[in-house]
Amino acid sequence: MFDPLFNNDYGIYEPVPANTRAALLAGIGPWNGIDAIFISHHHGDHFDPGTVLELLRTQQSMELFGPEQAAAAIREQVADPEDPVLQRIHGLSLENGKAATDITLGPLLVEAARIRHSGWPDRHADVENIVFRVTLDSETTVMHFGDADPADAHFAQSPEHWSERQSHFAMPPYWFFLSDQGRQVLKDRIRANAVIGMHVPTSVPDERARRREKLQDVDLFTKPGETRTLPVSSHSH
Repeated sequence: MFDPLFNNDYGIYEPVPANTRAALLAGIGPWNGIDAIFISHHHGDHFDPGTVLELLRTQQSMELFGPEQAAAAIREQVADPEDPVLQRIHGLSLENGKAATDITLGPLLVEAARIRHSGWPDRHADVENIVFRVTLDSETTVMHFGDADPADAHFAQSPEHWSERQSHFAMPPYWFFLSDQGRQVLKDRIRANAVIGMHVPTSVPDERARRREKLQDVDLFTKPGETRTLPVSSHSH
């Protein structure tokens, strides 16, 4: 799961539905037996430390990966330095534009790169935003961008990282489609089999024809609980 529990929608985004939140925290299917949770960055519309800690305590085989800023915020909620939950919290410290060493966790291969938060350089310059690429059973690869800035200069710092592995599915924030550079990054660097925009404001209509022109030709997640069935190619590398 990527950024599944947050407490602040800022009046712009869809909140986590109450029944979904309750099922997640109770470990009720399909939210049981989850191997890992990935936090893109420490902002209130992506991540709440106390709620995520509650999730880790409920699902005791779950590991967490995120930037050190997010990991530190969870650790601050834990009073006992010997608490075993701390062993399942993995903070990543990366320089902007740089990729992390691959991490293997059971059936998962976790790859990470720090890409500046949207609004750079005027806003959020100090925020550690992680783009995760996760492969399950050496077969299916998905990518989650957090609030990545769409400028190609960020991705150009580690070009080999983006070309190393084909993603079957990528989830960039919707503003990548509003930017010519963002679209170029998706086309030339990410090259995913399928791309669906996320982090879509509630003001964006569900119907494509009613959206602003640059969002009419793309698929977006606009409602909580939406799913997609995606073809998986056997020719990843």
